[in-house]
Amino acid sequence: MSIKATTTRLLDEFRARPTLRAGSLITTVFGDAIAPRGGSVWIGSLIKCLAEFGASERLVRTSMFRLTKDGWFDVEQIGRRSYYGLTALGIARFEQATHRIYGEPRQHWDGQWTLALLAGIEGGDKDTVRKELGWLGFGAVTPHTLAHPAPNVADLEALLKRMRLHDDLVVVQGNTLSGAQDQALRAMAQKSWDLADINTRYGAFIRQFRPAYAAVRKARKVPPALAFQVRTLLIQEYRKILLRDPLLPSELLPAGWHGTGAYQLCRNLYRAVFAAADEYLGDAMETADGPLPPPEPAFYQRFGGLDNE
Repeated sequence: MSIKATTTRLLDEFRARPTLRAGSLITTVFGDAIAPRGGSVWIGSLIKCLAEFGASERLVRTSMFRLTKDGWFDVEQIGRRSYYGLTALGIARFEQATHRIYGEPRQHWDGQWTLALLAGIEGGDKDTVRKELGWLGFGAVTPHTLAHPAPNVADLEALLKRMRLHDDLVVVQGNTLSGAQDQALRAMAQKSWDLADINTRYGAFIRQFRPAYAAVRKARKVPPALAFQVRTLLIQEYRKILLRDPLLPSELLPAGWHGTGAYQLCRNLYRAVFAAADEYLGDAMETADGPLPPPEPAFYQRFGGLDNE
């Protein structure tokens, strides 16, 4: 199957879904493509780029209004044009998600657990704290205790600082008494996170995008617009699964885990199309100062390193 036919199939499947969540798609495009290139864009160019995904102008404008109201974006009006840029909250959110989406799977675990004790949090705030810690992969082991075996410490510290929780949320670290408890730990992981559902989603992701990778490998050159569409759909679908995944160490995962294969496929396909997609973005996306600036250096560290030569 050609890259054009494969991309058309992916777009048709995406557009055929009962509900098109334009806000989620916009979040993907900003996080993947716009945030590392200045974080601001004219809404007219965004509307044009998202048209192929089935997002109408009205839907994009409505979604941007809602995301702005929720604190993700600021809007600057210059003449009749509206330019949307990330707020400090939006930047923090995207940086947090970037570590999870583009980071390499954990290769080593020292057996240490991190526990967040919610007893000191006011009742009305506990749900918010649970949700925020859930973004970092924490799972509930009791109604008032969340746990993770290997959280990103920098992201956790940033969350505590942003939510001003240092004086209320108790965070402790420790190890189990012995390796004899490994089976009990796996059982607890199965109860705290829906690993079976996540594994099923990873398997579906592999089946969905494996043909696209095969087509890209056969193609001499991927047209920039198609590269952008493939890259966007790839991250859109991978992101939705990954943000459910607590990213547990391999010692706690069930047999036949598809997450590793999904990461490898996403990494390889992303590496194959990112440069052509960036070419498209440079031509199609417009800021108040002209075209999007080049990606920041940190962009090229995604998925263990991108070739930007």
